[in-house]
Amino acid sequence: MNLMRIICHLATGQSVVKRAFPSDTLNIIKQTITHSEATHDGEIVFAVEASLDLSLLLKNHSSRERAIDVFSLLRVWDTGQNNGVLIYLLMADHSVEIIADRGIHTRVEQVEWEAACDTMETAFSQGQFEQGILTGIDAITRVLQQYFPSDSADKRKNELSDSPVVL
Repeated sequence: MNLMRIICHLATGQSVVKRAFPSDTLNIIKQTITHSEATHDGEIVFAVEASLDLSLLLKNHSSRERAIDVFSLLRVWDTGQNNGVLIYLLMADHSVEIIADRGIHTRVEQVEWEAACDTMETAFSQGQFEQGILTGIDAITRVLQQYFPSDSADKRKNELSDSPVVL
């Protein structure tokens, strides 16, 4: 059990998320995801959480474990081509995780996701939350365009909401 981590999570409230991602920024993120998904057959979901519950902290639940939980909770796995990607940001840990469904995971090396996470984390450490997420979405878009190119002959159904999720 990491006492400093627990204190940090207890001190990180929803106001931190609201300052980093005001409604205008959330709308821009939604529009960017919508535009991105018009260029490939993947599905992108962005979720941000201020902190973990005490019960998870006492179990030493990592941000990666929580991202997997959120992936399931938001049903990112529930797409016809198994092509969902979750960008999960845990503000208290200053941590970004990308979770890709099995249709993507088998094609994309983990180093590509780690590079996108590193880029976002660098922007976040400089207080550039909007730009960090937009850069991350752009990196994921390029990957999805490569492995799940859009079939322009067939109008693709949007299977998951493009609206950012604030947990």
